[in-house]
Amino acid sequence: MRSLVFLLLTLILMCTSGAGRPHVLFIAVDDLNDWIGCLEGHPQALTPNMDRLAARGILFTNAHCVSPACNPSRAAVFSGRMPDVTGVWSNQSGSLSRRYPEARLLSTAFAESGYRTRGAGKLLHSRGGKSFGEYYGVNQRWSPLSKEEVKYTRKELPSKATANPRHLTKDSLGRKVVLPLNRMPSDRKPTLTDGESFDWGGWDVQDTDFGDTKITDWAIGKLKERERDPLFLAVGYYRPHIPLWAPKRFFDRFKDDPGKLPPVKGSDLNDLGEMGRKWAREAVTAGSHATVVEYGQWQAAVEGYLACTTYVDYEIGRLLKALDQSAMGEDTWIILWSDHGWHLGEKEHWGKWTGWERSTRVPLIVVPPRTKAEKFAGGGSRCHQPVSLLDLYPTLVKLCDLQGPETLDGQSLEPLLRKPSRSTGRVVTTTFDRGNISLRGERWRYIRYASGEEELYDLKSDPNEWSNLAGRPEHATTLKRFAARVSRKD
Repeated sequence: MRSLVFLLLTLILMCTSGAGRPHVLFIAVDDLNDWIGCLEGHPQALTPNMDRLAARGILFTNAHCVSPACNPSRAAVFSGRMPDVTGVWSNQSGSLSRRYPEARLLSTAFAESGYRTRGAGKLLHSRGGKSFGEYYGVNQRWSPLSKEEVKYTRKELPSKATANPRHLTKDSLGRKVVLPLNRMPSDRKPTLTDGESFDWGGWDVQDTDFGDTKITDWAIGKLKERERDPLFLAVGYYRPHIPLWAPKRFFDRFKDDPGKLPPVKGSDLNDLGEMGRKWAREAVTAGSHATVVEYGQWQAAVEGYLACTTYVDYEIGRLLKALDQSAMGEDTWIILWSDHGWHLGEKEHWGKWTGWERSTRVPLIVVPPRTKAEKFAGGGSRCHQPVSLLDLYPTLVKLCDLQGPETLDGQSLEPLLRKPSRSTGRVVTTTFDRGNISLRGERWRYIRYASGEEELYDLKSDPNEWSNLAGRPEHATTLKRFAARVSRKD
């Protein structure tokens, strides 16, 4: 009898602690568009580790962010709610905790379901570490320099707005460095608090000078811990966010193979309205295309982005190797996602914060645990149906049997993980500030600005979105169908 009671107590303890549930490795990459090998977004993309990860699981080729900026995108992922619910519409909206304090964050749902929650790097846009049982942040976020070292003094500030900005600092070896490396002026309002972020180049320093390497080292340590409870480990990488700085060796390959510019159309903006051209040309999140061209820096910027992407891929490879060698290796869900895409001159735009494919489309890879692999689609499967980053929360609730919030705005991806080829007929929504909305279906993209201007693109025949079909009579029915969806959301 005593043995039976002991057995029952043990089973109850296991259930309440979360024992027996799969672990989760949740990898976020900042500003990563489709320039990775498995998505074939650029012919010089070199991302062997992300490619191998896609070969192990399911790659969603038509995945899109909820909003093409860090703060609203990440707020949506971790709350499971759209910006019209949370009030987090942009990077200027303020933190999710302030705007929508009632949010039950994804990390909280894991913790309340018996998981150890550990986080590192950039997860939420601000104050994200407080929702984890243990969090590791770094001072060298996008740079081998600390935040203090790249701040401009009042004496140096005037030079930042001139044609010859000059900010003197030193690297970790004491060598003098003049910033920005690309010698370009700032297209955005100079501030005292930050250095010029629209910059690129290699640094001849140790990898450990960079925050992403520090984050990986810390996360690997968490994978080596042996605990009874399952682990939810979220790792948020800063690369390839600007400044496009990385260890020098990741730039060396371009000496013999210079960076290839993305395909562009000279008259691309001619069929847009005034508001569309404004969103394209404004230097809101980076710099202006005109400045990049004037200073002959387009190719160097492309090389910088590709180099930073390869660098973060290298760190992801280190992390995945440690996972495979750990006791958790056989029983871990791996989710890799980016918060939004990034323009590199397409539509005369640099940065994010537009409603076009380059801003909204993101890599999304889901790898089932090896112990459950037979229940899901085989490794290397691809799903071409439109999905949203908003789907991550309900998906993990389902896969990990979490006690999630009563209401979530996304849809579980579990059916597509089992059968990626199934057709859903779905249209996903991206907002870029209040009143501006972009809809993406399997074939079409529809954009409506707060001004009422509209755009319509056939991604099947026009993957670069060079031809706005909104004003053509033969597409009036399609335009009307998408416009009706927006009206229902208003």
